[in-house]
Order: sequence, then structure tokens, then C-alpha cells
Amino acid sequence: MLGAGPRAQGRRHLKHYFRAALRVLLSAQVANGATAAIGLLLASAIVHLILGPVAGAAATTGVIVVTPPDQPGPRKGKLGSMLPAALVGPPLFLATTLLREDWLLLSVLLVGATFIAFLGAAWGKRGLPISVSVMFAMVFALAAPPPADEASALQSALAFTLGAVLYLAWSLLANAVLNPRFRLNAVADSLYAVARLMRTQGRQLAEPTADVLGSLMKQQAALADQLQSARNVLLESPDRPQRQRLAGMLMQVLDMRDHLVACALDLDALRQQPAQQPLLAVLGGEMRALAEALEALADALLTGRPPAPFTLERPPQVLGYADDAALVAPDPQAPPPDVLAAALARRVGYVHDEAARLVALARGEREPDLDVVRVAWQLFVSPTAWSWRPFLSLWRWDAPPLRHALRASLAIATGQAVGLALPWGSHGYWILLTIVVVLRGSLSQTLERRNSRVAGTLLGSALAGFLLYLHLPAAALLLVVGLGQGVAHAFAIRRYLVTAVAATVLALLQAHLLNPGGSPVFDVAERVGDTLIGVLIAWLFSYVLPSWERHQAGALVARALKAQARHAELALQLGTVAAGDTRAELGWRLARREAYDSLSALVQAVQRALSEPRAVRPALQELERMLGHGYQLLAQLTAVKTMLLRRRDHLDIAQLQAPLREAAGAIAQALAQPGSTQAAPAWSAEQQPMFEPPAGTAQDLNPWLLRRLRLATGLAQAFRLEADQAMARRGAPADAGAVPAGRAAGG
Repeated sequence: MLGAGPRAQGRRHLKHYFRAALRVLLSAQVANGATAAIGLLLASAIVHLILGPVAGAAATTGVIVVTPPDQPGPRKGKLGSMLPAALVGPPLFLATTLLREDWLLLSVLLVGATFIAFLGAAWGKRGLPISVSVMFAMVFALAAPPPADEASALQSALAFTLGAVLYLAWSLLANAVLNPRFRLNAVADSLYAVARLMRTQGRQLAEPTADVLGSLMKQQAALADQLQSARNVLLESPDRPQRQRLAGMLMQVLDMRDHLVACALDLDALRQQPAQQPLLAVLGGEMRALAEALEALADALLTGRPPAPFTLERPPQVLGYADDAALVAPDPQAPPPDVLAAALARRVGYVHDEAARLVALARGEREPDLDVVRVAWQLFVSPTAWSWRPFLSLWRWDAPPLRHALRASLAIATGQAVGLALPWGSHGYWILLTIVVVLRGSLSQTLERRNSRVAGTLLGSALAGFLLYLHLPAAALLLVVGLGQGVAHAFAIRRYLVTAVAATVLALLQAHLLNPGGSPVFDVAERVGDTLIGVLIAWLFSYVLPSWERHQAGALVARALKAQARHAELALQLGTVAAGDTRAELGWRLARREAYDSLSALVQAVQRALSEPRAVRPALQELERMLGHGYQLLAQLTAVKTMLLRRRDHLDIAQLQAPLREAAGAIAQALAQPGSTQAAPAWSAEQQPMFEPPAGTAQDLNPWLLRRLRLATGLAQAFRLEADQAMARRGAPADAGAVPAGRAAGG
């Protein structure tokens, strides 16, 4: 009996790890990595059979160069995202091969091409993989055996091109075939992200001393990124019932996020009331139970099982609050805790309802809202065409992509010089490769890559040394190379340590296949030494021409102010209520997305700044307070919009027109002008019960909505005040005007 508890706990942990491993194996990244491995083996095998082993090795290099942009995504734009690497890679590979014996011209090529390649950061997430591909083309040209003459170099370049073209065709085919799977993965990943947010909010509710605001903001930022990735896949041509169902589930998740944000309203006041702790504990348990239900739904989608029916019922305590219509707040400025608790219980109930609708959609028991899906599908996806606008906005000394390109060029020049000076200079390309994969645009990302790269190289070198010690046949080593390519590609974004291990094994085994006469032991030791040198160079140059987060904070704060003002303007409009048309909500939904995305970008900047030297950090405390007020403002406006859209039968719309207009003007003025201290509008002090009654009752919602408007106005003023204080170190207040293109969004 004494061991029953530990054994049961051990089984639960084992089950948890098994589910986590299964989710990783069934993820879109692993599926994409598997197709990359198969494509590498197919392309190299085809070229090997037609042109011989040397050409096959060059074709393998061509595949590796065009692989970085190959990520799970929509079908539209797939060719455009990969084509730049396939067009730029072959001529760079040939030029590097021809200049190998002329160290001066080679160095000029390496430094110049590095500068141009790293300017790709101006295009953000789309441009960075192209930058890596360009660098890989030159680095792997140095890794190949020197050509005997120009004809041999040209043949290698042709084989390189053939491998790249074959893989390009394979990736387009694989992406089209896997598109239904990627849609399922997009929904499942969104559900997992929402479930993580729910668990943290459940802890915030159930534990009075829990300080999880930082975790909540990080998870909100991660959820915003995940939802945009999901939009790109799910809202592409939702012209079939299954696609429409999945797109409808995504739109349901977006509404659920709004309700989750609203669950933070009035929580601080309730947590200070001992009598409300039992209810908060129940609501926290309800959040955790809903998170488990969403995870079970996501697991069913990934494994192809029919989702189980939604059987979770509201706790009796919550139902008791929902049935109680007798609570009235005597003080319009400060409703009693019981009234606030009833409102919070109902908001958790909204989350419960959204979870039930999600399960019903997945089971086919409920039809998606096709009006919402059809209106949104073209406007909520990221653009797929390449534009010159980010490139034209680069040429300012304070532009982060320009400074990063200069920094990377200097680092590559140093790495090349060190490689030439080393006694094993013929393998100095490993130093350059390490610099390429470690040196990132921010210090925090560079430090993370530095640690993972060193650990991954040590582990990968040991594993590769063991495989070489076994004297496996060439065919077996080639299979391991393909497996290494797949694993490295699959985990490049999810967990770079795994990528570093797999890439090290891949590189060492491929080098052995190209030069079987070398010493495996020396190769392993050399790679370890070169890795340490490359990591040191990348780390040192991360302090050269740095783009500290305080330099970007002004643009990010301005973007957030502008987004909040636009969202408030549209959230408080009555046009959507009067029209009752889904299209009328489109502008508000776009503004809502930008408000979330602007706060998420600021959260990520604050997280990166934590790794910077204290002397150059932005005003982190002010920015964190600003973020807290920003999410609270979103929550208040979301609560108002929910009442306007869902419970307008309990509102006197005629009486609300003037208050809504005045509130919109007050919020706009508060966000637009530094130090705005406009007094609260007269209607906010109206002596009426500030009580939001339960659904199904005949209570008037106007007083409660007026209270929300008053609180939103105060939050807007606090948001602006914190923004001004955060920018005070820079010597100027935040400007809510236009934000430079490509800068506020990180390119």
C-alpha cells in the first residue's frame, strides 16, 4: 500500500512523457523533416546512379542548401519561398569552388556575400532561411574536395544544381500531399498553446500567491505567433467541408482567447478577499479540466481518432453563481466581491462554452460559421509575394538588419583569417559554419545558440566517432546522413540542441564519405576545436554594432499605442451591432489581431532584453507594467464587445450611443497624447448598479457596460503613462504615429 502512491505517480509521469513524445513525433516539423530526409536520399541517389558518386555528393550539398526555407506552410507561395535559395546557391557554390586557391579573392567573396545574405533579416521569418541557404552554399563548397580543374568545378556545380532542382520539385509535391496533415497540425498546435495558457491561468486563479503574469504574457506571445501560422495554413482555400470545419475551429479558438484574456478582469480584487478563495480554487480547477479536454481533442486530431464527446460539466459552485440574479452592487464605483465573482464565473463559463463548441465542430455535430471563414480567409494570412519595401527601408544606421549584416561580415572575415592561420586550415569551413548558425540578430538568441551549439557538437562528435569506429559500410553511413538531415531539419526551430547534434553527425559522416582516407579521430577532435573557436568569435561579435532592444523599443511601443487606439475605436462602434453582419466585424477582427500582435512583439523584446547587459537594457519594469495594462485594456474592450455582440437584448442601445462615442474619444486622446490626464466622462459616475447579471435574466446591462468603459479609459491613460515613462530614458515620449515599415514587426 505504501508504494501505491509512488507507483501511481510514476505511471502518470511515464504516461505524460509518452504523450509528449507522441505529439512531437506526429508534429508538422517532424513530418517535414522526414520528407527532407527522403528528398535528400532520393536526389543524391538519382544523381549518383546517373553521374557517379562524386556528382551524387555534390547533389547532396545542393539539397542541404535549399532545405532551410522548406518549412510546413500553405501551398500558395511555397515555390516563391524556396526559389531564391535555388537561384542564388549554384552560382555562389561555383564561385567559391573556383576561388578556393586564391585566399584574397575568396575572402572578398565570403565577406561580401555574407553582408548581402544577412540583409535577408529585413524580411523577417521569410528572409532568415534564405540567408542561411546562401551561407551554406559557400561553406559547403569549402567542405567539398578541391576540384582538379575548372571543368571538374563546373561539373560539381551542375550536380549541385541538379540536386537543388530535384529537391525543389520534391518539396513542392510533398507539401501538397501533406497539406491536409499540416491543417490538422495547425489546429492541434493552436489547441496545445491555448491549453498551456489555460493551465497558467488556472494556477493564477487557484493559488492566491501565484505570480504568473510574466508566464502569461510569454504564452500570449507564443499563442499569437502560433495562431498566425495556423491562419496561413487553415485559411488558404477553405473550399471543402473538412477544411471549413478546421478553419471554423481556428476562429473558435480566436474567440476563446478573448474570453481567456477577459478572465483576468477584477482578479486582483477577488484574490484579496479570503471569502472568495474557494470559488477561485474551483474556477482554477475548471480551467485545468478545460485544458485537459482541449489537449485530448488535439491528441485525437493528431492520431486520427474520433474526438470523445464533451462531457465536462460546470462545477455546482459556478452554477450557483450563474443562477443567482439577486446580487446588486450598491456602489457603482466598487461592486462587492460577490458581484465580481459572479461575473468571473460567467466568463469562465464562456470559455467552457467555446470548448464545447470546438469539440462539437471536430465531431461534425455542429457546422462552422462559414460567413466568418469566407470573409476572413484572404485578409488574415501573411503575404507570400516578395517586396522591395523592406530592402529599401534598410539604409539607416540604426536599422537592425543592416547592423547585423555588418556584424556578420566582420565575424566571417575574422573566422576566415583564423581558419587560414590554423595548422588544419584546410578544414576551417567548420569555423565559418559555426559562426553562421550561432550569430543571431540579438544577444539573447546568440547566447542560446552558443550553448546549444557547443553541447550539440560535443555530443554529435562522440556519436559520429562511435559510428566511424564501427567501420560501417558506405551505404549504412549514407542512411545515417539522411536521418541526420531529417532530424536536424525537424528540430531547427523547435529545439536547436537536437539539431546541433544531428548536424554534427551529418557533417562528420559526409566528410568521411567524401574523404575516406582521413583520420576519424582527428576529424572529431578538429570539429570540437573549430566549434569552440567559431562560438567564441560569434559571441564576441554579438557585442559589435549591437542592436540593443532599447533602440527598438520606441517603434514597438508606438506600434502598440497605435494598435490599441484602432482596436478601441472599432470595438466601441455600434455599427456591427446594428448591422448584425459578419462582414461588419471584419475591421474589428483585424484590429484585434494587430493589438495582440503588437503586444506580443513587445513581450518578445522584453524577454530578449533580459539577456543584455544591465547598462543598455530598456526600462523593463515600465514596459512590463505597460504590457499588463495593455492586456487589461484588451480584456475590458473585449468584455464590452462581447456584451454588444452577444447580449444586446439586455442593452438599451439608444442610451449607449453617446457613452460609447465619448469613451472612444477619451481613449483615443489618452493614447495619442503624452501625459494625457483627461477626466472621466460624466456618464461614468452615474449612480446605477454596476452589476452584470447572469445570462437569461432581464437585468439591464447598461450600468455594467458603463463601468467597463470607465475602467477602459483609465487603463488607456495608464498604458500611455507607462509608455512615456519607458521612453523617458531615450529622451523623447512615445509617438503613436506611423511606425517605420519593417521595423516594428521585426522585418
